[in-house]
Amino acid sequence: MNATRSIYRESPVPYYYQLERILIEEIEAGRFEPGDRLPGEHDLCETFDVSRTVVRQALSGLENEGWVTRRKGRGTFVAPRKVSESLFQSLTGLFEDVTFRGGTLRSEVRKLEGVPAPASVAAELGLEEGTQIIVLDRLRFVDGVPWVVATSYLPYDLCPRLLDEDMEEQSLYAVLEEGCGVRISHGSRSVEAVAASAEDAGALGLGERDPILLLRSTSYGENGRPVEHFVARHRGDLSRFEVNLLRHRDGNGSGTPVGAPTMIASVNNSGGAAGKNTDV
Repeated sequence: MNATRSIYRESPVPYYYQLERILIEEIEAGRFEPGDRLPGEHDLCETFDVSRTVVRQALSGLENEGWVTRRKGRGTFVAPRKVSESLFQSLTGLFEDVTFRGGTLRSEVRKLEGVPAPASVAAELGLEEGTQIIVLDRLRFVDGVPWVVATSYLPYDLCPRLLDEDMEEQSLYAVLEEGCGVRISHGSRSVEAVAASAEDAGALGLGERDPILLLRSTSYGENGRPVEHFVARHRGDLSRFEVNLLRHRDGNGSGTPVGAPTMIASVNNSGGAAGKNTDV
């Protein structure tokens, strides 16, 4: 390995942390691509003239931050790039997120049909149980890799033409706004870590009970009417959610909430919840 930097011996920064930053720079510069194997512990010790303890601490830090995956008996490999999905910044979707970053998004439509609303979905959409709704269930691929299973529920009367649309390469929001004149104003969202069911694991290329991120979201139109409710199951190893935080101070200098959603727990991959429907 021909590193562009070396350990600065006079620095108060711990050697292991310096080594972490050096390896991250090498990855970000493209010297190691996703899937590439990093040099072994012995090689890293020789290259940077540090102990094996320092190397192991650095690699553990990189693994915890999602930069690498370590496979017993095989070595340390650069992890796949994660798609960043913002939560509170704007009402764009996964389609816009991926294409903005130069990636490709494709959907396998597993279900697109009109059905009577079950009680739980009817409550989210402000409808009577049994009211006609549209169900759109998609397995979504980012750059050819299965990424998320997303199921959307919409009132049928808002956009009946949706049933005739090809939703494999279209944004749902684009169809709603451009085809049906429905504009999304705001939304609420929750995220939690759960174990993958056998069905979701098979679709996403995971092992049963592997951790996934479960998102539930309801979006509203400009008139306040619920427009869409969705449930999405994301691969936790490939998705990263980002949250913008704002601390408001009152006249006494005390910090007070600004109507923001409550974060029940932080997500290691860097966050995801309300305001932005990243799955449409």
